[in-house]
Amino acid sequence: MHHNPFTTMRSLKLAEGCKGTQVYALNPPPPPPASGGTGGGGVGDKLLQHLQDHLRVNSIRSKSSRTYHHQSTSSVVVSPESLLPYGLPVTDLLEPQIDPSLKFVDLVDKMAEVYRRIEASSELEKSGAFLEQCAVFRGLSDPKLFRRSLRCSRQHAVDVHAKVVLSSWLRFERREDELIGTSSMDCCGRNLECPKATLVPGYDPETVYDPCLCSGANDVVPECSTSEEALLDYDMSFCIGDEEVRCVRYKIASLSRPFKAMLYGGFRETKQGTISFTQNGISVQGMRAAEVFSRTKRLDDGFPPDVVLELLKLANRFCCDELKSACDTRLAHLVNTLDEAMLLIEYGLEEAAYLLVAACLQVILRELPSSMHNPNVIKIFCSVEGRERLASLGHASFALYFFLSQIAMEDDMKSNATVMILERLVECAVESWEKQLAYHQLGVVMLERKEYKDAQRAFNTAAEAGHLYSLVGVARSKFKRDHRYSAYKIINSLISDHKATGWMHQERSLYCSGKEKLLDLDTATELDPTLTFPYKFRAVALVEENQFVAAISELNKILGFKASPDCLEMRAWISIGKEDYEGALKDIRALLTLEPNFMMFNGKIHADHMVELLRPLAHQRSQADCWMQLFDHWSSVDDIGSLAVVHDMLAHDPGNSLLRFRQSLLLLRLNCQKAAMRCLRLARNHSKLKHERLVYEGWILYDTGHREEALAKAEESISIQRSFEVFFLKAYALADSTLDPKSSEYVIQLLEEALRCPSDALRKGQALNNLGSVYVDCDKLDLAADCYTNALNIKHTRAHQGLARVYHLKNQRKAAYDEMTKLIEKAQNNASAYEKRSEYCDREMAQSDLSLATELDPLRTYPYRYRAAVLMDDHKENEAIEELSRAISFKPDLQLLHLRAAFYDSMGEGASAVKDCEAALCIDPGHADTLDLYQKARETNAADQM
Repeated sequence: MHHNPFTTMRSLKLAEGCKGTQVYALNPPPPPPASGGTGGGGVGDKLLQHLQDHLRVNSIRSKSSRTYHHQSTSSVVVSPESLLPYGLPVTDLLEPQIDPSLKFVDLVDKMAEVYRRIEASSELEKSGAFLEQCAVFRGLSDPKLFRRSLRCSRQHAVDVHAKVVLSSWLRFERREDELIGTSSMDCCGRNLECPKATLVPGYDPETVYDPCLCSGANDVVPECSTSEEALLDYDMSFCIGDEEVRCVRYKIASLSRPFKAMLYGGFRETKQGTISFTQNGISVQGMRAAEVFSRTKRLDDGFPPDVVLELLKLANRFCCDELKSACDTRLAHLVNTLDEAMLLIEYGLEEAAYLLVAACLQVILRELPSSMHNPNVIKIFCSVEGRERLASLGHASFALYFFLSQIAMEDDMKSNATVMILERLVECAVESWEKQLAYHQLGVVMLERKEYKDAQRAFNTAAEAGHLYSLVGVARSKFKRDHRYSAYKIINSLISDHKATGWMHQERSLYCSGKEKLLDLDTATELDPTLTFPYKFRAVALVEENQFVAAISELNKILGFKASPDCLEMRAWISIGKEDYEGALKDIRALLTLEPNFMMFNGKIHADHMVELLRPLAHQRSQADCWMQLFDHWSSVDDIGSLAVVHDMLAHDPGNSLLRFRQSLLLLRLNCQKAAMRCLRLARNHSKLKHERLVYEGWILYDTGHREEALAKAEESISIQRSFEVFFLKAYALADSTLDPKSSEYVIQLLEEALRCPSDALRKGQALNNLGSVYVDCDKLDLAADCYTNALNIKHTRAHQGLARVYHLKNQRKAAYDEMTKLIEKAQNNASAYEKRSEYCDREMAQSDLSLATELDPLRTYPYRYRAAVLMDDHKENEAIEELSRAISFKPDLQLLHLRAAFYDSMGEGASAVKDCEAALCIDPGHADTLDLYQKARETNAADQM
């Protein structure tokens, strides 16, 4: 099997591992005469008072001034009850959140349908088809799929409005608004997101990735000849007040039919040499500008904006289409700030200036999310009147409100503004999938607001439009209104009528009790082990039986492969209950790295405050101690522990860009790309050196799909100063493709150059490990072995895997197996090590290792593919298909779909093979092997149907 040499450089599985804060239901605080002998007031009240006092003294943001390490722990006496003023969570009140994204009973079937729609779409329909694909991918864990679909939708955008909305959305996905020193109208260098290119009408899919022309050189026009102007025969004048503006009659008449009729149509103005124009709302300067335009057919750059606005009004009054278009274009290019946009959008809407309104919208959208707090922006987007005004000019689209709804729901799920935006989204929904999404999201928001009747109504409408997952919302709304049995019947019917999924059994468990509830939860985990609620419920049930260790073990199962904020919170919660303050502090620190504003205990206490309360109870470490601890966690492949240490270090030194960068690396390894990107932005903002900022900007660009731009940033950084990180970035970006021998040699040179630059052992170990991988691909096994050995000498534990590969290629299989065993013994997260070791042993031992790998991390796809291949070799076709289907049901992976399609094809089930190929091509439309298999399967299927 060919391996990309840089798969271990940084995590390539960039996924949104953290979707939002899960709120737990809590035990109500005990009444005043609670057991324990405490006096009046209660521990909870005292703790809350302490927190309020603390808030008045210390700002959450001023971490740099904290001096926790000077506190003495001997005088601190804290009981578990004081740290848990609201008690532990109880099973009766726990419930899972409803996903606001589209969710399907058969995701493979939906992806195949979307792929067919894209392929069958005309040029004018493709953008909308890709937008539907965006909605489908939004609910998956890999944000790269969503961004790719969004780029494709922008690429095929037909009108200026769609270009503006989709380009702004692409920019928002990178959250460049958080980068200090950047402007919302900064250009990325390509037409795809260029604020000027988006305002150019026309369908241009072939040029969107070309460099843009932001310099304005293409706008230069030749100056008009003054000698030609001197030869003109001015034969009339417009009188405005006491001044006259001399004009050429036939030139003015050429502006529009109304002017032509006035000047040549037999009206009294036809015979007048001087025409009174005072009552037409235009100044002398405006009329002179109109006269110039009548001769030159262009607007002089010297005309101020207020004169151009006068011309726009004149053009509308006298139907001067060419003049209006010129004014519209000119004004559109003058909009650069939010204040200008808010001023000019009113003129644009009043005068029906399409491009001007588009330019104003672009500034507003590129200023998101901060612009959403502007009351005038809220009025435009949220009100019925505002949407109707935008719609009158073609600027109220489903894409616009889809974009706004994502921002509003992330900002404040329960706000009135969010509800109004979703109501406008509903009004824009035309296609079936649009109605499903709009009504489902509205239902989720109304449920959060506890407006259960409205929520049920919205969910019902989404379900009637074809979104079966919305029945979960219908059932939940009924359950909240004490219609438990009715809710049970809805979900039970759903399970009976369709192929069962994990989320169906999870939801039904809410409406059951006893063994039936536990059975549903176990079935949910079996069908979809990525669902967090079943683990949390079982953990809390164990806590209620005072089995704290078993409860934490239950949570460890999912935290071993999914860094879920709500599961980290619960593990910390339980750790406090068992007085393991060190463990609780570690989890809360990791939690805050994922979501800095996380509120614990049903939103009552900021997680950051819990750190302040727990810190005196844990071991106090200096910055040097923290570095040693980080080294130990990193070497033992304990990413959660590493995150906690880095968070502790940042409390002492919040401006340390290197530590922020370390956070991003760890988060990428945990598939938490959203949090990783935030840390990268912070690293960039805190860096005081330009060459460092360029490196971080390069990583941000690379991780959001802009490889060439990332390489350009690396080159610019090298021109300022040669550093380890810049050579590492350049090598990684260049290696993200199949390398030919010449390219491999260049990557080797870059990594060797990186190793010559100063850095710490953690990063040196990674560079050595990566260099070894490139040497292996170049068949330089001895050099590779030296690299891996040197990496191991500085405790880069993952190098065991590379060294095992070298042994394997030298036909030393036993040595390779032993090397992987060392990694398994050292690494806390060792699912990948079991998976890799399976390649160096016999089938029976391999099966055992792969079973362990799946148990530890069910998201790893190789074990399923291996087991399926073994079953096919044993002529157990149905079992092989079932093995693959088990994983595809919760992770529709390209390789899994391709392999199942190949199996179906070999079994003569052409229709199933075609569907799997289409779903795989929806994920990667350029996958060569799947394209070949698709063509073959279609031909076979067509022949079978004849």
